Amino acid sequence: MLNPQSPIPLYHQLADILMEGIRTGDYPPGARIPSETQLAKDYGIGRPTVRQAIDLLVRRHLLVRRRGSGTYVCAPEREIDLFSLAGTSSAFHKQGIDVAVDLLDPPSNIRVDGGDGNPFAGGTAFFLSRLSRVAGDPVLLEEIYLHPVLFKGIEGMDLTGRSLSQVAETQFYLRPADGRQTFRIDYLDDRRRALMDVRSRTPILTVHRYLHFKQAQNAVFSILYCNTDRFVFSQQIGGLNHE
Repeated sequence: MLNPQSPIPLYHQLADILMEGIRTGDYPPGARIPSETQLAKDYGIGRPTVRQAIDLLVRRHLLVRRRGSGTYVCAPEREIDLFSLAGTSSAFHKQGIDVAVDLLDPPSNIRVDGGDGNPFAGGTAFFLSRLSRVAGDPVLLEEIYLHPVLFKGIEGMDLTGRSLSQVAETQFYLRPADGRQTFRIDYLDDRRRALMDVRSRTPILTVHRYLHFKQAQNAVFSILYCNTDRFVFSQQIGGLNHE
């Protein structure tokens, strides 16, 4: 039951109770939770307090409101492992998700401007970009920079529909030994926003990925723009995932 003497607000206490019910299976995915009126009666609180608790769980993507029907438990969000060295396409496929990858810019050798933490800034690198779609909706935009010596010859390859990690391993005998990622929230410029089909003030998870090889540190640098509306993007702890 709720404790009015607790420093924890009543709506938060109720949200915790509902979350525990979801966790234990009392409210399985797809189940309808009791109405606001019923919850207010059961816990001896006002409907505004109940509504606050439900609003909190809706924002956490645990509950979803259906107009004229009620409030239901969401299906578990599918996680996409952003640090799978098998590639982002493989990370989607491992979750049983069909993904279409459009090669926007085929590999070409470019001069890299400074800024944005790019290890190739002030020099040259091979650059390519691609857009991943699920059911036609853009979910991931990747801008990838490759070491200009280790990946020499990649500009003549057709990478359409191919895994970049497999190309690196089979064509260049390169396999990452280590790496790191940084995360931040950004708002996209007009070009990227159009590609991702989001509004001007839609926050986007932006990931900077640095992959190190035995032959060179920071041999691959990627900027990933992730639309988190449909998927949770995750990172394994405890080492790189080569699966």
